[in-house]
Parts: sequence; structure tokens; C-alpha cells
Amino acid sequence: MTKKYEIILRYIKDLSVEIPNVESFLLSREYITKYSLGLNITTNPIKNEMLEIITKLNYKDPNNNSKKSFFEIHYASVIRLNDKKLKKEELEKIILVELQNEIYPDLEKIFLNVIKDSGFPDLKLEKKIDFEDLYQKKLN
Repeated sequence: MTKKYEIILRYIKDLSVEIPNVESFLLSREYITKYSLGLNITTNPIKNEMLEIITKLNYKDPNNNSKKSFFEIHYASVIRLNDKKLKKEELEKIILVELQNEIYPDLEKIFLNVIKDSGFPDLKLEKKIDFEDLYQKKLN
């Protein structure tokens, strides 16, 4: 079976690390493992059967704490659809599951390295994102 899409390119569209001051940095270092990971996926059509998919990750303090740090990455993937007659559901599954499963290991590695290179200890995300499960929950 031929793949219904191909990745043309991937790049970091936007990257943000916000550490307001040294007090925020020290408190964030202490509580970084309590931060929560957010995910959002958006799509922009481009010409020639291509789509730009932006996978946004953010890592932030879930509490209303004034001394906190914030990390966010917008990772763009441009894909070309090989099948011009995809149904809406097939296209959604490609964007929300197949592509994400393909790019996420690299995206997670980049994001965790940015956090580490910002002065924070090595961080491991305990929960792996199950894109298939998220997609099924979206459908129900």
C-alpha cells in the first residue's frame, strides 16, 4: 500500500522560553516535573495539494504561580497529499495521527533539549502521547 502523503519539510516555526527572573528560574527548577504538557494541532492549506501542519507543544506550570517559566514550540510540517480523493475522515487521521506519530519523537527530543539547554535538569515526559487514542476521543 502506498503512503497517502509525503513529508516535504519540517522546521521550527516558533520557539519560546520565558524565564522572567532568577527567582522564577529557581522555583521553576524545583517544580519543573509538576508542569503540564499541552498540545494543539492546526492546519493551513497551501497550493499543489500541500498542507502546513503546525504542532504546538507548551510546557507550563498548571498553578496560578507568579514565579514560573514557560516553554513553547510551534513545529511545522509541510506534507503533499499523494491521494487527491481522500475523504475528510482520512485526511483528519493523517494529520492528527499518522503524521504526529511520525514527527513526534523528533519534536519531543528537540523540545526537551531546549528545556535542558535553558538551564533545567534532564526532563523525561512520563506519559507518551497516544495520538490514536486522542483521535478516537475526538470522534466520540
